[in-house]
Amino acid sequence: MESWSLHQDYDLGLELMESSVHLVEYSVPLLERDVTAESGISILVPAYNEQDSIASVVTELHGVMRDGGWPYEVIVVDDGSTDSTATRVDQTQNRLLRHPSNRGYGAALKTAIRHAHYETIVITDADGTYPNHRIPHLLGIFAENECDMVVGARIGQQVAVPLVRRPAKWAISRLAELVVGQPIPDINSGLRVFRRDAGLQMFGILPDGFSFTTTITLAMLTNGYLIEYVPIDYHARVGKSKIRPVRDTLNFIQLIFRIALYFAPLKVFLPVSGLLLLAALAWGLFTYLVLDQLADVSTLVIVMAAVQVAVIGLLAELVNQRMPNHYRNRD
Repeated sequence: MESWSLHQDYDLGLELMESSVHLVEYSVPLLERDVTAESGISILVPAYNEQDSIASVVTELHGVMRDGGWPYEVIVVDDGSTDSTATRVDQTQNRLLRHPSNRGYGAALKTAIRHAHYETIVITDADGTYPNHRIPHLLGIFAENECDMVVGARIGQQVAVPLVRRPAKWAISRLAELVVGQPIPDINSGLRVFRRDAGLQMFGILPDGFSFTTTITLAMLTNGYLIEYVPIDYHARVGKSKIRPVRDTLNFIQLIFRIALYFAPLKVFLPVSGLLLLAALAWGLFTYLVLDQLADVSTLVIVMAAVQVAVIGLLAELVNQRMPNHYRNRD
């Protein structure tokens, strides 16, 4: 269902990015550790009207996981589908959870996380876009590096992304990187591994829509969680995309500002304050040099606005640091 993706726009800057972002290559060993009931794998597959692909996807997942040597389960959440998605899920091999009506991609994932039996969560899509055969590699990296999340970053050799989505995706990624202060190879990949308890801790801020993955990425990055990125390919989806380009792009931008205000308010308020100060300086110089009369009152008003915005940002940061934050203090 999650069909937004990074694209070849990253190719030009990938070499620079690899110097500052931990991009893990493919040659990581498979998961090797003692397996208990708690250390099994819960694979979550949200599905909404994916009758053409759901059966092949879950069959592939079992083929990939069967020889892994650790316990696993595949949980399919039928998010109010109006087609035969649910009937094409073999309930003898998979757990099927159903929403009576369509509640959203994030809501389906949250339902699956709540009902998961194991502490290691893998999420993937039901539309056949992700290379699920890479899941054991992601799990190996997750175990070996003891990180909080491993993201399959869609910057591989074969990435099928519609051209119309690339500009908005690029802009959103740059804005998110400004908020967190570091490169993000893929902000909303739908193939990732993370700890169940980390997901549960963030339920209060995780949305029910497509921005679930964006939110959990930004929340973890702004709170010091350990995240690894693994380059993967991304295939053309089976069936019709559920993404609404204009509306969902606006929602993503709104989400990024909300996360910034929640976790890093100075990243929003201080730049705004700086822009106001520059506007005051430009206006003052213009009125003095061009109009031969300094507009001191209006210039002062703009300066005061800049000071007030900066003070609000400092207060917001103070409140943010002093309030109990179980995301930040998870250990």
